[in-house]
Amino acid sequence: MNRLLCMRGARRGLLAALIVASAWGAPAGTALAAELKAVSVARGLVNPWALAFLPDGRLLVTEKPGRLRIVDPQGRISPPLAGVPAVANVGQCGLLDVALDPKFAENRLVYWTFAEPGAGGASGSNSTAVARARLEGAPGSERLADVRVIFSQVPKVDSRLHCGSRIAFDRAGHLWVGLGDRFSGKDSAQITDNHIGKVVRIASDGSVPTDNPFVGKAGARPELWSMGHRNIQGLATHPATGELWATEHGPQGGDELNVVEGGRNYGWPVVTYGRNYGSGTAIGEEGPRPGIEMPLKHWVPVSVAPSGLAFITSDRYPGWKGSLMVGTLRAQTLLRLTLDGRRVTGEERLLTALGHRIRDVRQGPDGWIYVVTDGAEGQILRLER
Repeated sequence: MNRLLCMRGARRGLLAALIVASAWGAPAGTALAAELKAVSVARGLVNPWALAFLPDGRLLVTEKPGRLRIVDPQGRISPPLAGVPAVANVGQCGLLDVALDPKFAENRLVYWTFAEPGAGGASGSNSTAVARARLEGAPGSERLADVRVIFSQVPKVDSRLHCGSRIAFDRAGHLWVGLGDRFSGKDSAQITDNHIGKVVRIASDGSVPTDNPFVGKAGARPELWSMGHRNIQGLATHPATGELWATEHGPQGGDELNVVEGGRNYGWPVVTYGRNYGSGTAIGEEGPRPGIEMPLKHWVPVSVAPSGLAFITSDRYPGWKGSLMVGTLRAQTLLRLTLDGRRVTGEERLLTALGHRIRDVRQGPDGWIYVVTDGAEGQILRLER
């Protein structure tokens, strides 16, 4: 049964005005927020996690319980696509990010991240993995072909927490994959013989690019790109510089925005602005410390729980080009960060009246901003003027 009320005439289905509460600074383009409306594109999704735009205007959407669906321009949701491997839908883990190959028009390849069960099934150990498949078939009857897992996080852990994860492509078409520390494995984030609390970089077939920074280093996994991360929930490639930008969750405070460079250490858990849950006591030192990269921005004392990440290159939003959009879970708001190079110059809080966790944010091929709300009745919204 179609679990979506079709939203024909979506421009009339206005959900909320964008209410602004500028936390600090005064970003250029603030007045624009009062003109924007959040328009429903689709509703009735179960814990949607990520979306990707197909060339024909439809959307690929993941649902955390383990379903990959297609949403058409009228808001109709397809049945789940067959071929998704078994998913450990436990706690914070499940079917997570989705992305199209940069050459999708030629090769039809789709990638997604998910919690891969170990020998004990969903109730046992698991790890974050990356799968690849070819999307075949006519619109409305697609299927996933040649499905294969091209990367599996090592080791598998008996954990329901901190699976991450996001995918971003570099300019060579390689995949960066953000991986969580699995909560119980935080000390492993400082050890290079595993994938816990790391960013890895792999080729589109899962092989290791020869220019990875840890290739040939004793005791290091060659897939590693960076280390010392807690729980990456946002990745985006800077449209002008090609740099990898990331957001990650701190514990009690200490959420971070970083530019993630190859071979660098981002501190967790030895350097962090976060505090122990409940007691508020220090976990590590706040830094700076030699050999540790400090965040471009951090959120204290209260976590916002940053999620999806997107740079604005569109002319749809006067004064917003070059901004960085950040979804948030705990804060239930969409952040617009203004930038001067790598310096964050201001923060604007949008969609504050919506009252939903924002899991993902993307700029569509049409130039509009799309957001995904988390929950048993999750939605896809488009921000229009």
